[in-house]
Amino acid sequence: MSEPAAELLEERNRRWDEPFDDEPLDAETVAHILSLPTFANVDAAEFQAWLPLDQIIANDGRLRRYQPGEVILRKGDYGNSLFVILEGGVLTVPTRIEIDAPGQAPKRGTSWWRSIGQLFASAKPPEYRSTRRRWRGRGAPVSPSPVPSGLGKVDVDDVKKRHLTIALQPPDVFGELAALTGRQRIATVIATEEDTLLFELRWQGVRDIRTWSTPFRQRIDQLYRERGLVGRLRECPLLHHLDKQALDEIAKQSLFETYGNADWMHRFKRERQADVSRVIEQETVICEQGDHVDGLLLINRGFARVTERVDYGEQAIDHLSVNDVFGLDEISAIAAGATGVALKASLRAIGYVDIIRIPTKLACKYVLPGLPVHLRNDRRVLVSSEPATIKMQQDMLDFLVDHRFINGEQAMVINLDSCVGCDDCVRACATAHDNNPRFRRHGFSHHNAMVVNACMHCTDPVCLIGCPTGAIHREENSGTVVINDGTCIGCATCANSCPYDNIKMVDIRDKTGAFLLDSDGQTISRATKCDLCVDQLTGPACVQACPHDALIRIDIRDSRKLLAWLG
Repeated sequence: MSEPAAELLEERNRRWDEPFDDEPLDAETVAHILSLPTFANVDAAEFQAWLPLDQIIANDGRLRRYQPGEVILRKGDYGNSLFVILEGGVLTVPTRIEIDAPGQAPKRGTSWWRSIGQLFASAKPPEYRSTRRRWRGRGAPVSPSPVPSGLGKVDVDDVKKRHLTIALQPPDVFGELAALTGRQRIATVIATEEDTLLFELRWQGVRDIRTWSTPFRQRIDQLYRERGLVGRLRECPLLHHLDKQALDEIAKQSLFETYGNADWMHRFKRERQADVSRVIEQETVICEQGDHVDGLLLINRGFARVTERVDYGEQAIDHLSVNDVFGLDEISAIAAGATGVALKASLRAIGYVDIIRIPTKLACKYVLPGLPVHLRNDRRVLVSSEPATIKMQQDMLDFLVDHRFINGEQAMVINLDSCVGCDDCVRACATAHDNNPRFRRHGFSHHNAMVVNACMHCTDPVCLIGCPTGAIHREENSGTVVINDGTCIGCATCANSCPYDNIKMVDIRDKTGAFLLDSDGQTISRATKCDLCVDQLTGPACVQACPHDALIRIDIRDSRKLLAWLG
């Protein structure tokens, strides 16, 4: 029998069961933080009774203390929080630098002995979970000081000599770009003074305060525009050859534009079940073939489809994602003196897309001069001259774009010509996850390719957007999308948001195999999905186990590699 309900009152996780720090911030610290310019105009009366402002600060924030030379953030790591400087100072460096981190703790993983032991371990009940009283560590001593950085140290003077740096002092804010987008950090940040003290607010808190406070939203969005735009432009390979003055001028005159619907995944799931061939008809048109050229379009976030008119319809010829551009060919023709230039293709938002529109005159003045030859032409997927091959590429492109699989950075694809249906991949996944497989050998197929129902660890993981606790998140180093079982409250928001039905809700059990119940006698659910075997030494077990090399984890946008692998 399962444990009595009275002993399971705490089993159902809640919003702030696990604060960002070991314990919520005290009232005096919260009051001080709310007095800072960043929060000074935030009105607590605008917040809901169930989501008070002071509790957001107390539970979604933490203090972090650093010594000179300690690295706070590292360019390229995934992040989801912003920082406010309380004491001391920091340097931001817009490049990734070498970090001396001899004492950095290695990432926890599975040892060889444990990996072998998993093969012979006795079977546990399906979806077994330790109770919170065991794995949460309640009653453990609280650290008397803010947590250390764990990213190592650098020589501050040497960094100043070798790199462009920007100094920030109290009460400056940094990290807002990653907090708003969940993307990679665009700069390395280093502490420069003794006892640099920071307030870190995770993105759930940023999201909630932005939702209820217009002044806070305007301030953070303005910071993003002032800082993030130049950083975003610098990330684009097409603009690597530009100096700071050129980037600043482009940033001042460029426009932010948004197309499509941020809630696209719910509508897409309904449309795909009805008729995927109609998906293109629902995509928002950004610009049409034959239109006047009105700037160079840089994809800032999301995906777009490039189409050409064929008979009475539209045919996809390419898809664009972060840092890709549209309109370069036409602007090159204008710079060469051509007149009456019009767009040779149309651009449509695939779900939701953010665009930075760079004025044509600035593209001609700064972007084209000095641009490497290999970047002068717009990218096109269809590169073969063989009619049969072009037809195969076109069909595959339509399949991947129509189903939105281009979002997948680690999609699981099976070559149906090689697969014998032995299910060794499923058994290996189960072995690596305490006898609970995290995917189904099922999915949408095209010719000999099947994209399997397994988490694709998307470029734009919309499953993260609505999670109230941040239980589903990206790992900072790898970008792998994982779920923290200790903070998942079983709300199913991520499962409902996933456009590909790759996240499942499961009722969890105790060591006897009985379902765990809450105080109302209801079963307790957790979200589960493929975690790319993040704790396995050999990587994804499914790939390693396939005896016929019929399974691959691949970035779907690398269509050439995919087609070559499929033969």
